[in-house]
Amino acid sequence: MDPRDTAPDSWEQEDDVEATIDGQLESAFTSLNVNAKPFVPNVNAAEFVPSFAVKAHSETVDSAVAVEKISTMEVSESAAPVENGDTEMSTEEPWDQKEAEPNEEEPGGGDRGPVEQATTEETAPEMMEEEEEAPAPKVPPTQPDAPRKEHINVVFIGHVDAGKSTIGGQIMYLTGMVDKRTLEKYEREAKEKNRETWYLSWALDTNQEERDKGKTVEVGRAYFETDKKHFTILDAPGHKSFVPNMIGGASQADLAVLVISARKGEFETGFEKGGQTREHAMLAKTAGVKHLIVLVNKMDDPTVSWSLERYEECKEKLVPFLKKVGFNPKKDIHFMPCSGLTGANLKEPTDMCSWYTGLPFIPHLDSLPNFNRSSDGPVRLPIVDKYKDMGTVILGKLESGSISKAQQLVMMPNRHVVEVLSLLSDDVETDDAGPGENLKLRLKGIEEEEILPGFILCNAENLCHSGRTFDAQIVIIEHKSIICPGYNAVLHIHTCIEEVQITALICLVDKKSGEKSKTRPRFVKQDQVCIARLRTAGTICLETFKDFPQMGRFTLRDEGKTIAIGKVLKLVAERD
Repeated sequence: MDPRDTAPDSWEQEDDVEATIDGQLESAFTSLNVNAKPFVPNVNAAEFVPSFAVKAHSETVDSAVAVEKISTMEVSESAAPVENGDTEMSTEEPWDQKEAEPNEEEPGGGDRGPVEQATTEETAPEMMEEEEEAPAPKVPPTQPDAPRKEHINVVFIGHVDAGKSTIGGQIMYLTGMVDKRTLEKYEREAKEKNRETWYLSWALDTNQEERDKGKTVEVGRAYFETDKKHFTILDAPGHKSFVPNMIGGASQADLAVLVISARKGEFETGFEKGGQTREHAMLAKTAGVKHLIVLVNKMDDPTVSWSLERYEECKEKLVPFLKKVGFNPKKDIHFMPCSGLTGANLKEPTDMCSWYTGLPFIPHLDSLPNFNRSSDGPVRLPIVDKYKDMGTVILGKLESGSISKAQQLVMMPNRHVVEVLSLLSDDVETDDAGPGENLKLRLKGIEEEEILPGFILCNAENLCHSGRTFDAQIVIIEHKSIICPGYNAVLHIHTCIEEVQITALICLVDKKSGEKSKTRPRFVKQDQVCIARLRTAGTICLETFKDFPQMGRFTLRDEGKTIAIGKVLKLVAERD
């Protein structure tokens, strides 16, 4: 095989072939026209219609509609990137009505790097050419006087195969973040593998394993813009083996989209005891997501064919459960039918569904009220992931405060003083950032090996609390036997995952009245609420729920199940 046809797996393997190839390349490059005119897209090109949709629709596409769609895409492409408002603090409230903060962070799942970063080191060699071709979202640098759009993190959750990644891919196409050519390429490749209905999800499921199995593993990321807001999509995995990754996505989100499949049998499987629909809704609530949009997907399936009866049936089964988890059906939940594969009711209303009178999905997101966040709080940035790239780079969502270039910050719990060399918000370089933004920071004064997911970046005047022992109020969600002092579980709090032991049960709390028992319980069981003392294996950073809701909420998991949710009431000083 000609060595020129294959790229080496690593540069170390490249011997003297370079010299001979250079000579050949030089002659080829002398004829390049460096003064060629820039490429201008043809706005009158026909709209891209996936091949399976062609069978259903007539061949001709109204060119006026095409022009209109493409011009709206151009608007969204040229829109300025967003930064945004700030974290709100909430007062202490009882569990069942707690109005939690819309700002959460992503715990690094124990079994992965939490955020999908397509760095060259991680990308499999066969993926290289695909990665390079995928177009970066076209976001121009912010104009200094341009008003900043509000930044919102949306997590897609739900049972495996409900269509989360497909809806994410479809939204990116409809808002012009993925171009027609790339989708045609994905469709062609998916067809070769007999997986033509999966091609839209490939915009978010970028690694080979996810594409081969059709299952999301890591939390996919992408962003899109509307006229008023800038959204980051967090595409969470639905499979129960990857729940720690899903908790990661949910705890970074301000808004959750629960995707359920209306297809006969599929909804039931997702909603039963072992299905992920219930667990995901509960974890989203624990993670502090206030607003839930329930997308009833696959309404175009032959077993459903946009039937109002089926839509109402799914709704009736879900509402009582979501109410029990703590969502208020009147204020916090919004149901809407859609089809991720055809894009019906995502951006434009559809004729198939005359009985649905609300806004389609993207306009509905745009019409939501703003989140109140204040930027003058202390800096808190829980770290999701870190890597080396011309220095130490960390990723995370700024929960509170604001960060600017050249600022001196402290890395807790090991108290390293670091300096911010550069700031990227959703891959766009910026000089300062406010709460709610997903940031990449390049730091000076610390090595990548000295940082772990779960560490917190804060300002020197107001350091984050760290310790091993704390008192917390816990609700036991699901556990077969009783829980006694000495019980061990895995604690997920903001981006941190740590082993924890319940060292003492302090009192039981009455669910209805909130009264605390006078005597210490010897054990707690399912559906009970208690206050307990917990001790972690190592030192972790945490805050009380009262001071920082988004860093005082946690989940306890054991044997692959979520057994309890809780909030930190008090930090206990260590005895020497």
